[in-house]
Order: sequence, then structure tokens, then C-alpha cells
Amino acid sequence: MTTTTVPPRADAGGAPVTQLRVVKSEWIKFWSLRSTTVTLVVTVLLLVGVGLIASSVFGNGDTGGPGDDGPQNPIDVSLAGLNLAQLALATLGVLFMAGEYSTGMIRSSLAAVPKRLPVLWAKIAVFTGVSFVVGLLASAIAFTGGQAIIGDLGASWSDPGVVRAVVGTAVVLAGFGLFGVALGTLLRSTPAAISTIVGVMFLLPGIAGLLLPDSWGDNVTQVLPPNAAEAFTDITRNEGTLSPWAGLAVFAAYLVATTLAAAWRLRRTDA
Repeated sequence: MTTTTVPPRADAGGAPVTQLRVVKSEWIKFWSLRSTTVTLVVTVLLLVGVGLIASSVFGNGDTGGPGDDGPQNPIDVSLAGLNLAQLALATLGVLFMAGEYSTGMIRSSLAAVPKRLPVLWAKIAVFTGVSFVVGLLASAIAFTGGQAIIGDLGASWSDPGVVRAVVGTAVVLAGFGLFGVALGTLLRSTPAAISTIVGVMFLLPGIAGLLLPDSWGDNVTQVLPPNAAEAFTDITRNEGTLSPWAGLAVFAAYLVATTLAAAWRLRRTDA
């Protein structure tokens, strides 16, 4: 298709369209969604609630047997709700973007911001910012409360890796939220984007482990998005997993690639 260049428009007061103004607009739209507050509350409840329950079990002496793949140390235990919490935020990210395509509101957004990409950057800024703050608060509560429940077997904030695990949990939550926004932009369908997220997060690692030969299966599964993200937050590094900073780099690469693909489609195709 051919693209016609349109000069930046001005609002009713004659002010030009700027990135900051677009961010303010997306901030208002974000909090106007019915699902926003509910999903953020659910995210906190999942991260904190699952973490406290797991900490209670851990404190009672059930630390898992040799065949148990669950968390084996008090830090990972208190943050055990991350997987469910990141699914909730990724789903909200999809709704934040793909929802505009389903309602047709995206046409109004792009009419107000003809260059298009500032809309995507604004949505990413708003969503990842809120996700990180909420995730950091929830992970700090989950860790502090979990260690209090565990008691003498628990860890403290000064222990090695604790700050990375707690802050890393917030980073991973914001990252999967960004993944949801990017997929919503790329696929423009809420069911398709959510199905893709569920497949990537929960099905892909298991399928890859079953289908790939043992000789190189571990090398592939460790660089899949959920495993790379998990490597960044884990305190105990298991055999066949990435180092924390390598995991963060791989996870960030997936996010950048998905975001660039979303930006390309938003710029090149009609709403």
C-alpha cells in the first residue's frame, strides 16, 4: 500500500501532537478500561497469595523431594506466584492494545496521531511503567511476608541475590506485559494473542522438551522466553539453564524483536 505523509495535527487549543501528550492520552485510556484495576489486583493477589501459601508449606518442612521441580530455597518459594501473575499482566497487555482493534477505537487513535508509532510507544511506556511498579510492590510484599512465615529458615534482604530476585520479578512481569501489548498490536486479535501467550509460556517449553533430541534439546529449551526469564529471577541455578544476566539478555531480545515486528505492522498496514 502507499503511505501518505500527514503533518502533525494540533488539538483544539492549537498545540501540536507530542509524545508526552500521547502518553497522557494513553494513561487516561488505560485507567478507563474496566479490566485494568481488576487485573492489577488479581496480579498482586496471585503473586502475594501463592507466595505466602508456598512459604507456609515450606516453613512446615515440605521443601520438595529429589524429583520435585518446584522451588527449593526460601527466596524462590516466596516468589512462586510469578508464573500466574505474569499471565494475568500479559493478558491485560493484549486487551490494552487488541481491544482497540475489536472496538474500532484504534482508528480514532491513529487519526489523532497520524505517525502511528507514538501511539505504540505511549502504550508501552504506560503499561510497562505501571506493571513494573505494581510488580515491585507485590514482589517485595511476597518476599517479606514469605520470609516472616518461613521464620528461621528464611532469607533476608541482605542475602546474595535477593534484590535481583525481587526486582527481577517486577522486570519479568513488566516484560510479559510488554509482550502482551506487542502481540496485541501484531496479531490484532484478542483470542489469537492470548492463545499465543499461553502457548509460549506454558506449552512451548514442554513440547520442545518432548520433541527435540536430548543431544541439543536443553540448549534450545533454556533460551525459550519463559525459561530465559526464569533464569534471571532464580537464586538456585540448575543444570542446563542460563546464567541470570544471560537469561535477561535473551528475554530482552525476544521483547525487542516482538516490539519491532509490532511497530512494522502498525506502520505498514491499515487498522
